[in-house]
Amino acid sequence: MSELINNSRKRIEELKTLFLKLHQGIDVETVRKQLSEMLGKVPYGEIVQAEQELISQGMPVQEIQKYCDLHSQAVKGNIDFSFEKIIPEGHPINIFKKENSAISEELSKLKEIFIAVKYPTEPINAAESAMEILKILNSLSDIEKHYSKKENLIFPYLEKYGITGPSKVMWGKDDEVRRFIKASKESLKQTEKITNEELSRLIDTILEPTANAILEMIEKEDKILFPMCLDRFTEIEWYEIYSQIDDIGYCLYVPDVEWKPDLEVKEEENKISKDRIKLSTGSFSPEELESVLNALPVDLTFVDKDDKVKFFSHGAKRIFERNKAILGREVQNCHPPSSVHIVNKILEDFRTGKQDSAKFWINFQGMYVHIAYYAVRNEKGEYLGTLEVTQDIREFKNIEGERRLLTYDK
Repeated sequence: MSELINNSRKRIEELKTLFLKLHQGIDVETVRKQLSEMLGKVPYGEIVQAEQELISQGMPVQEIQKYCDLHSQAVKGNIDFSFEKIIPEGHPINIFKKENSAISEELSKLKEIFIAVKYPTEPINAAESAMEILKILNSLSDIEKHYSKKENLIFPYLEKYGITGPSKVMWGKDDEVRRFIKASKESLKQTEKITNEELSRLIDTILEPTANAILEMIEKEDKILFPMCLDRFTEIEWYEIYSQIDDIGYCLYVPDVEWKPDLEVKEEENKISKDRIKLSTGSFSPEELESVLNALPVDLTFVDKDDKVKFFSHGAKRIFERNKAILGREVQNCHPPSSVHIVNKILEDFRTGKQDSAKFWINFQGMYVHIAYYAVRNEKGEYLGTLEVTQDIREFKNIEGERRLLTYDK
């Protein structure tokens, strides 16, 4: 009968009808059989379109969220992936998929423990099993970064294309998983004396549903969300997404390959990243970076490899005054003649690799000032310059005991 339904519009209408049957209580297997007989393989985009149209026609998003797991079960095995694209290493979708693989590995460990507890073939230490489950759940809490990337980087671009259903529904399901993980961890807080029966009951009521909810989301992402995004997003849009991933972080996986977009995209790089200073472990806007440096309770001055002063911080309470007139000057000219030989000695020892730091402490205007010089080198060990770090350490000298309670300094 599938040959009678040979166009997208008819397939979408039939999908909507089948989804409504699920909402009315028809069991999943019956609907899956009808779907297979009537439609055969269905393009993933039409599944999303069917849900989108149900929402547009007045169905509450909450109802789609409530039944979307059943939708997924009904179409499982009937999704057409004949046009699935090859994803290069380091591409945002490759990162998402690698994270999902790492999440799946943790879920497999959970399932093994569940089986061992519920169907033991030898005596089980329930407390130890509970601790192992909690350890895995703590790792799975990293899923927050995975969902945050999806919600804050992927969904906005979908919405630009007028596709709002998946983001609204999936975000609700993400929050459901978050609640599941939190509740699961809470349920295992006091398990020193837990029995096998009690742990089995927790597995049935909260732990296994948590694992299943995470697994369902992986299925939705891998089979529907990611292919749909690959079909629509341009290389420039993917690069915009890629350039922001570091800001959010990674889930149980860190890419070791840098994604190289097409040449046309590279030409857009300056436009995309002009407002961010990208570092190896994150990025700043110029305002953020300067404010962070000025917020540090130390004074910083940087001298480059040619002994020229290139930067100084200007926090509220500098110990030694600086002004912009020193920028570009040779550092030797910023010191009295009597101490230039010490400056040259430090710089030479840093430049040759003989030393990496030099430290002094003096009494100065009622302060006990610690002055440290550090050699700055790149990953290859090449000398880039010297960083001076100055701070008043009086308060540290007087510290005793511990401070564990929140106490604001005056």
